[in-house]
Amino acid sequence: MTLLDTSADTTARGLLTGDRYRAELDDGRELYLNGERVADPARHPAFRPAVDALADLLDLQHDPAHRDLLTYEDPGSGRRLARAYQPPRTLEELRLQRRSAEFWHANAFGQHGRSPAFMASIAVGVYDFRHRLEASRPGFGANAEAWYRHCATNDLVLSHALGDPQIDRSADPVDDPDLALRVLEENDRGIVVRGAKQLTTLAPLAHEVLVYLSASFTQRRGEQFVVWFALPLNTPGLVTLCREPLGAEPWGHAHPLGARYDEQDAMLFFDDVLVPWDRVFLLRDAGLARTGLARINAWSAYIGHVRYRERLRTLLATATLVAESIGVDGFRNVQEDLGRLASYAELTELFLDAAEARAAVTDGGLLAPGDTAASRVWSAEVADSAVDVLRRIGASGLLMQPTENDLAHPRLRPLLDRYMRGRGTGAERKSRLLRLAWELTGDGFGQRQHLYELVHRGDLARNRINLFKRYDQSDVRRRLEEFVATPQPARTAASSAPSVPSVPSVPSAPSVPREEHP
Repeated sequence: MTLLDTSADTTARGLLTGDRYRAELDDGRELYLNGERVADPARHPAFRPAVDALADLLDLQHDPAHRDLLTYEDPGSGRRLARAYQPPRTLEELRLQRRSAEFWHANAFGQHGRSPAFMASIAVGVYDFRHRLEASRPGFGANAEAWYRHCATNDLVLSHALGDPQIDRSADPVDDPDLALRVLEENDRGIVVRGAKQLTTLAPLAHEVLVYLSASFTQRRGEQFVVWFALPLNTPGLVTLCREPLGAEPWGHAHPLGARYDEQDAMLFFDDVLVPWDRVFLLRDAGLARTGLARINAWSAYIGHVRYRERLRTLLATATLVAESIGVDGFRNVQEDLGRLASYAELTELFLDAAEARAAVTDGGLLAPGDTAASRVWSAEVADSAVDVLRRIGASGLLMQPTENDLAHPRLRPLLDRYMRGRGTGAERKSRLLRLAWELTGDGFGQRQHLYELVHRGDLARNRINLFKRYDQSDVRRRLEEFVATPQPARTAASSAPSVPSVPSVPSAPSVPREEHP
């Protein structure tokens, strides 16, 4: 058997095309927006531009110029599958996964946080963890492997749901079961679940959702709250509620980023939903859920850095263009700010290189990137500063720019050309550039993207604490303990020369603290 044996699967549909993706979203799901049920998200004006943007990127998989980067040939069936679904066993395969994700995220300017490239890597993680799931309960590992195969061979667009609803975070779900998704019963067909999951990004535009627990919620007093499973988003009893779209605006503003890359965040309500046994991967095992969280997200954390690098590059390029358009690019303080942004982008690149340099083979047989905990903390810490550079350079110009309809108005246009032009650039180009900067920093889409950077990696304080607890400082602690325990000779006025206290020997090449891959 090959790593991915798909030779017997005669129902697999293979690589998605844009048209097939649009058609498959019309699947009867129970989807709501603004108090109305949406029959087909691919045709709804609030979702159509974002669906089309995803469809265009999916079509690139079939372009001969990009096929070998974005896809690979499955050895078991000879089919072409998406590169993001390839389980990496060598460093070259891991780097190909990175380069494929770089291509995807560069085309989306780093705005697709929950891109298919990101979510496919989590499916790879579930596949890699299959042996541990099987050991927890016979059959669960086989379920995980079969689900991964189903996703890969059909090139499914996935979402994931981790967080509980914000009802009362000071309370315990054992005392109020509505605070968390729970298992009501087990029967011959599967498990029945009731509850909700908050902030399920991309759910309205995805085929399926993977449900598991975030780090804050893996420790449960009640085992009925510990469960991993996956379901199609048209499963009976599964209700998807969308937030207000961020790309639509009736006043003439184009909002090109929001229209194309608003991934939609949704609440999922599980109204006594039956999850078939073959879709259950973990049940009533909090310890394994806690261990498995880091394990299955090892590749997605790596791909997440690829996306963040492209977002930083987009912020840097926009800030540079804005600075040039208003004649401040030669100012020392502006150049310093741009240099700060450039350093962030470069450091993100170095973090990716380090993850590859410290990659290790897991007990599932795949090559996983090295631990990215510190770089994830850093990314959240610099998110405010990165956006603030562009905000400071654009300043008040971000607030007052003409719309497309203003530019087309015969009475206004001469005034705009005279008073709203830039240095060496006309009012039309400058207004679009400054509106783009506003979209990245100030409007609803920009604020959502920024909040995403602050929260999607998990609670920053908890991540810092966990990093501190896991960091191996035993060697330097031992040497310092020896140093402070060594008596220091008293110095007297009669001493002809200062005495030199003995210092414990220091290893010539201290080992770099390194954890086992989660």
